[in-house]
Amino acid sequence: MSTSLSCLRVAAFSFIAIFTGACSQNSGQQSPDNRPAASEDEGGPQFVYNGPPPATPDIQNFKVSVWDNLVLENRCGACHIEGEQAPFFVDNLDVNDAYAETNQGDLVRLDAPALSRLVTKVAEGHNCWTDQPQVCADVITNYIEAWAASSGAKGNVIVLTAPAEKTVSDSRSFPAESDRFAEIIHTPYLSQHCSRCHSEDASDAQQPYFAGKDVDAAYVAARSKINLDVPENSRFYQRLASESHYCWSTCSADASAMLQAIRTFRDGIDPTEINPQLIVSNAITFSDGVVVSAGGRIESNVIALYEFKTDDPDVAYDTSGIDPPLNLMMTGDVSKLSTWGIRLNGGKAQGPTSSSAKLNKLIKATGEYSIEAWVVPANVTQEGPARIVSYSGGNDIRNFTLGQTLYNYDFMNRSSVTDANGMITLSTPTANEVLQATLQHVVLSFEPVEGRKIYVNGSEVVTEDPAGGGNLNDWDDSFALVLGQETSGEYGWLGSVRMLAIHNRALTAEHAKTNYDVGVGEKRFMLFGISHLVNMPDAYIGVVAQAFDEYSYLFDAPFFISLDQDAVPVSPISIEGIRIGMNGREVSIGQAYANVSETISADNYSPEGVTLSNLGTLVPIDKGADLDEFFLTFDQISGVSFNRPAEQLAEVPAPSDVEVTAPVIGLRNFAEINHTLSAMTGVAMNDPDVVATFEAVKQQLPTAENVDGFLAAHQMGITQLAVKYCNKLVSDSSMRAEFFSGFNFSANASTAFDTVGRAQIVDPLLQVLVANDVNVGSGETANLQSQPLPDDTRLELNRLIDAMTACGGSCPAGATANTVTAVCAAALGSALMLIQ
Repeated sequence: MSTSLSCLRVAAFSFIAIFTGACSQNSGQQSPDNRPAASEDEGGPQFVYNGPPPATPDIQNFKVSVWDNLVLENRCGACHIEGEQAPFFVDNLDVNDAYAETNQGDLVRLDAPALSRLVTKVAEGHNCWTDQPQVCADVITNYIEAWAASSGAKGNVIVLTAPAEKTVSDSRSFPAESDRFAEIIHTPYLSQHCSRCHSEDASDAQQPYFAGKDVDAAYVAARSKINLDVPENSRFYQRLASESHYCWSTCSADASAMLQAIRTFRDGIDPTEINPQLIVSNAITFSDGVVVSAGGRIESNVIALYEFKTDDPDVAYDTSGIDPPLNLMMTGDVSKLSTWGIRLNGGKAQGPTSSSAKLNKLIKATGEYSIEAWVVPANVTQEGPARIVSYSGGNDIRNFTLGQTLYNYDFMNRSSVTDANGMITLSTPTANEVLQATLQHVVLSFEPVEGRKIYVNGSEVVTEDPAGGGNLNDWDDSFALVLGQETSGEYGWLGSVRMLAIHNRALTAEHAKTNYDVGVGEKRFMLFGISHLVNMPDAYIGVVAQAFDEYSYLFDAPFFISLDQDAVPVSPISIEGIRIGMNGREVSIGQAYANVSETISADNYSPEGVTLSNLGTLVPIDKGADLDEFFLTFDQISGVSFNRPAEQLAEVPAPSDVEVTAPVIGLRNFAEINHTLSAMTGVAMNDPDVVATFEAVKQQLPTAENVDGFLAAHQMGITQLAVKYCNKLVSDSSMRAEFFSGFNFSANASTAFDTVGRAQIVDPLLQVLVANDVNVGSGETANLQSQPLPDDTRLELNRLIDAMTACGGSCPAGATANTVTAVCAAALGSALMLIQ
């Protein structure tokens, strides 16, 4: 028994909208699909159609989206044509006959493209044109989705199918402590034989780090490689027994030793017996769930797509279906994520220049494009900018780059109004700290009128490009697409990429929001059978679940539904206190549905179901997505109750007398910084230019004196304010003459900063900072212990002068004043001023 939930029912059942998005739409501007047929691949196989023209608009849509791409002999055209092997869905004599053939049975399902027989047959290994059947399946799915979108077909139907009935069973779970793992598996085997690669400090480090020195971290990384239920299915054993992977003696002996170690570890874990008093649903595993299509995305102008679904450790496949495929070779420390994605930890994924050239060709044809990515930056300290995605030829020449600088996303684009390096860079606002070390959806778009825009998590964060629009005529087709580094191997970025799509149309704010709402990664409807608990046939409680990251599952929006379309509650069904169970026991955290209290009756029930909660929650992964068994428990359902014991709160120990040493230094806050810079330079705080700068950076300045709260963003704001004060000082001839007494501002920078000139600039700055030697009486001088040595400060400022005047006799006009301004800002914007 099954039921269908289509996107047309969004209004009635809101959780579908969250996870399946709207009905299929076009990408970017509302224009015809400009995907080239596969036969247009220069140098590739060609096919010229000379048969009758398509008889209807839908047949034309079928031809452009599906038939043109599969008719080639290296796809399906060698067999599935008239006179060869049925079905003749790529009949090359008459596309109208091919269309009629395609519409027979479930060969193509426009309502659920991923369930089309064309897709499932190839996914099973039938005549895939790559060595990865999943890649071919994804490509054909994209072709069918494009046909559905262009035809206005009802798409993204979720077919809820009853899972196999399973009762909750006793199960072994990994112990919380790593002691036995260290003693039985890690120390004698993993650390000794696998640490040359699978440890953090290895010369050729490769994740996962299950052999690292940190045993607790290694334990977490190793769990997915150990099968407690069937030790013979453990990857640690299979890699040695079946794949002869880096055996240390003979593979048969090593595999046998590893298997025995896993069995010994498993036998020391007592099975968790389900509490017989609990009221429980049927059990289900993640793989038993119904896949939620990522339909509803704006993607009909995608020309390169990376969803990272395959487990190939060396290649990230382009599944856009646009030839030639721009597959990326992974080198260095790059690993695949089980949640679909890659983790870049010092390595890169780079495509060849020959197939990268399709980006140049197809983007220049429209004059606009978008880069869309789901990313997880490893930290907020990366600079360079660190290269997340780049289409470039070296450190200082590119077509485009998505990068990171601290809390900012950076967008470099080569156009008629920027240079060959894509400068000036467009960045997210520093003060807003938009970039965070968490999963984020980032869209960079460019179009010739308004130029660049940046969207993060569905919101437009940069609305104006200072460079403006322009054309892309100067793009270079000899560059390569690369993730995680520059093509030179420099400017590395640390983090994960969960999805990457390159469009040859500029996505709008609405499109960015739509794609953000669809989300990323594999999602499944998990149906927990409860017909044995309620008076209603085929009754289930469903949730939308996904492996959120390597460590947790995300459960969202539980709902009650019957898969019998004609069923209604015979009597009211009350449900209270839902909890998530895993591997024989209720999980200890993430019980967001414990307060659910709902009654389903004939009055409020509909075949689309009844939402029980709009909350989402995270629960920890135990054995892994393939092995964890889930169930639900209830405090009360249909009049049957579980007398749940009151939770025992842990006693809070009496606080110990800990002597806390307060810092002897503090920071000046935003108002004090403004007053201090004004007092030091003599520039009035109410100067209009100073006021404008202060108001712009005020929220970026420290608000408290606690030195532990200082951030890099604070220093950026301080520097901007210091530059403004120093610029006003140096620009006023009378003020600068008084402050920098005797310095010749009209001299060329190559001669102005001799020994005397440097002293005339540096000494007054040290004096206002109280960083010079001070008179302590009796004709003696000394420096304050809270300040650095004057000679050290002079050395740093003189090094800055050297760098600013390296141009020598060719220094441009104004270089002298600019150098003084820079030295002034470096000194007055430093910790010498900030710390009090």
